[in-house]
Amino acid sequence: MTHLGILSLDTAFPRIQGDAGNPASYPFAAQVGIVAGAEASQIVSDKPPPPALTAAFVARAQRFEAEGAGALVSTCGFLIHVQAEVAAAVRIPVMLSPLSLFPLVQRVRPGRVGILTASAAALGPRALASAGIEGAEIAGLDHHAAFRETFLGPKSAQAQQFSREAIEALVLQEARALAARAPLSALIFECGNLPPYADPVRAELGLPVFTILDAAAWMMAA
Repeated sequence: MTHLGILSLDTAFPRIQGDAGNPASYPFAAQVGIVAGAEASQIVSDKPPPPALTAAFVARAQRFEAEGAGALVSTCGFLIHVQAEVAAAVRIPVMLSPLSLFPLVQRVRPGRVGILTASAAALGPRALASAGIEGAEIAGLDHHAAFRETFLGPKSAQAQQFSREAIEALVLQEARALAARAPLSALIFECGNLPPYADPVRAELGLPVFTILDAAAWMMAA
């Protein structure tokens, strides 16, 4: 039976239900492949990862294909930088970043699409161009110490546990602020740690929220 392959950053924090790196977050079989050394500090950036890490992601993707995976996603939207390389190296559908959903979301929900990202500072012109994004409203969580220290620091310094309620409150705070900035037609969560909070944001704002879990379901259905 085919399964979803999840290319994962090398992290220490717990992957709770709903996180892109938790196989139980999906309604079908899923397997995680951690790429050693791919820490957030190397990946969450407006520039591509070092060539050795790009090669490691390609190699793990090819291994997933050989093991029978039907599609591939990742735990970090900043892997948009290596989307082309990984997709070209296998024959199965690949969407490493929900940022790739932007043109589709903009087509089905015309208007201003918002992006909530792990790091607004890192989501710069190169990353946006890699996804074909223009004219998005962007907000980040990197200025909140509770989020930054849990998810964005070096693996050795990452929290071994965190308060889901506290992170949900921060996500709702930033989503509200983003929606107050300009009328939005939809939201995209760049970060693979954010899908657990999609339903509260949908309920609060009354907007469609798209995550990497939606990309996975779409590809696996194909």
